[in-house]
Amino acid sequence: MINEMLQKVVANVEKVIIGKRDAIEMALCSVLCQGHVLIEDMPGVGKTSLVSAMAKSFDASFRRVQFTPDILPSDITGFSMYNQKTGEFEYYQGAVMSNIILADEINRTSPKTQSSLLEVMEENQVTVDGKTYTVPRPFIVFATQNPIEYLGTYPLPEAQLDRFFMRLSLGYPDASQESAMLNRFKEQNPLKYLEPVANTDELLKAQEAVNNIHVDEQINKYIVNIVRTTRGHHEVALGGSPRATLCLFKAAQAWALYNLRDFVIPDDVMKMAVPVLEHRLVLKQEARLRRTQASEIVEGILKTVKV
Repeated sequence: MINEMLQKVVANVEKVIIGKRDAIEMALCSVLCQGHVLIEDMPGVGKTSLVSAMAKSFDASFRRVQFTPDILPSDITGFSMYNQKTGEFEYYQGAVMSNIILADEINRTSPKTQSSLLEVMEENQVTVDGKTYTVPRPFIVFATQNPIEYLGTYPLPEAQLDRFFMRLSLGYPDASQESAMLNRFKEQNPLKYLEPVANTDELLKAQEAVNNIHVDEQINKYIVNIVRTTRGHHEVALGGSPRATLCLFKAAQAWALYNLRDFVIPDDVMKMAVPVLEHRLVLKQEARLRRTQASEIVEGILKTVKV
C-alpha cells in the first residue's frame, strides 16, 4: 500500500519533470527520511518545478522563499510584534511554518540569514525572542543553488551542508527528453493542473514505516566502515560526520522500502552513498587543484571497502 502510494507520487512528479526519475526517487527517499535536500544545478533545469510538484503530490503546504542579500532571518523564522490592545507580544509566522519549504538560491543570502535555518533543520522548531515554536509535520527544506555562479554569493558553511540529508543534481535532458518537454509544455504548464495523489497523513505513515526496515549488524558495520574510510582518505581534509553515518543508514532503509523489501542489502547502501556523503566531504587543496570530485572519492571507497 505504501509502495503503491510512492509509485503514484513519482509518476505524478514525472508529469512535470521529464527523464529525471532517479533524481525524483532520491528526493522522495529523502522526504521519507524527514531529510532536507540541496539541489545544486544550472538555472532552468527544473529545480523549483521538482519541489513544487512534490509538494502538490502530497497536498502539503508549501512556501517558496527567494533568498537575496537583503532578506532577514525574521523573514524565515517569523517575528514578535507588540499588540497595543492586548498589551502582549504576538508571534507572526515566518516562511518555515509550512510542510515543505523551498529556499531558492540559498547561497545568495548572507551567512546570518543562512544560519536562521540551522535550528529548524535539526530540531523542527524555531526560537523567537526566547519562545520556541514547533513547525508543522512533516517538515522538509529543499534548497537550490547555482554551482558556477560566484559573484554575490555566500558559500554554505560545512555545518549547514552537513544538515542537508543529500545533495542532488538534475542535469540537462537529452535530445529526446527535451523534445518531449516541448510537446508537453506546448499548450500549458502541467504543474499548474497537477492534482494530489497522496496526503501528509500517508506521508507520515510512510516515514514511520522506514524505521521498521530491518538492518543487519553486518550492514551496520559496512555503513560505519564506509564513513570512517572517508575520514582517513589521503585526499580528504574533513570526512563524514556521525550524522553522515546516521543519514546513510536511514537512506538505505528508505531505498529498501521503496523497493518492496523489509530489510536492507548492501546494494541499498551503495546506491545512497554518493548523494548522502559527497557534499559532506571537504577535499584537500591539492585534490581541488586536480579537480577531483568528492563523488569520485566516494565511488572509489565503495570499491575498496569490503562488503
